[in-house]
Amino acid sequence: MHNHKSHRLKQIAGQGTLYAWMLILAGVAFPAARAAAPAVPASTAENLQKAREYSAASSVESTEKAMQYFTGTDAESVVKELITAKTAANNGIFPYDDPLNGDHLKLAYDDIDFTRTIDGYGFFPDVKFHDSADAQKKYLIDFWILPVNGILQLQEIRIHKEPLKVEGSWTTMTRQPIPWWWIPASEHPGHLATKRGWEVMSAVEHKSMLESMKNNGVFKLKDDKTGKILELEFVDTHQPVRQLDNDGHYFACTDFRVAGTKNEIYDIDFWVSDKDGVMTVDQTRVHKVPELKSGEWVQVPRYEWKDLGTSHVVP
Repeated sequence: MHNHKSHRLKQIAGQGTLYAWMLILAGVAFPAARAAAPAVPASTAENLQKAREYSAASSVESTEKAMQYFTGTDAESVVKELITAKTAANNGIFPYDDPLNGDHLKLAYDDIDFTRTIDGYGFFPDVKFHDSADAQKKYLIDFWILPVNGILQLQEIRIHKEPLKVEGSWTTMTRQPIPWWWIPASEHPGHLATKRGWEVMSAVEHKSMLESMKNNGVFKLKDDKTGKILELEFVDTHQPVRQLDNDGHYFACTDFRVAGTKNEIYDIDFWVSDKDGVMTVDQTRVHKVPELKSGEWVQVPRYEWKDLGTSHVVP
């Protein structure tokens, strides 16, 4: 048990003292860690108490029930701590590698605009930044925060709005396609017998983030054709999502960049099924591979989604 708890504490190292103390007070970290841990900031006391309360509940509770132990304000506190830690380690700069185009952004934190909450899917603080070299270039960046084992954890960071120069002045423009968490019109979407496209997308991206967390942000996938282990970074999920008519599987295409590159993009397909109300990834397969042609990287398909049989768009 000691070794398991020690390993768990190491897994969250670098994510901020809040995480360490949440584990310790929830009884997950081994007792010796208490003496070595830094003092608990007063501002986190309420969040820590909620972690303690959550740890006493069933570990098999759904995300929807788990979210009842936290609020949007709690999620904002976690995001602020993450930003503070990252900027402190980078001379006041918040570095962010834009997954869409591979740009290395150097941002300055301004404030949290607001937090969107979607029951059963998490909290989404919308954070205001500006380019550290030009305050007129403003960004709105979403942080996906989800309770995992009684702890609010970061799942994904995505640009919501980005600067665009129009007639000599900088304005902000919503990036397309929008992240899946902006698709539901209501923060209380409820449960339907037929899954919606954004629910499939959330399952795919959650799976991608969980796998990436195991390898310092790198999604490792064995190429089903070559046997090579691909080291990838998640970019985006294509819209719309489809459902196969023959077996009912949901089918989502995604883009992943080869880690450390700018233009080498794989198209990876995910097969997702609804198992007792839980969206589960059953299969992952390389759809298109990047090849250098005439000096440009292009995606070359190994198959077409139509080859999988008839399908229909999931609203």
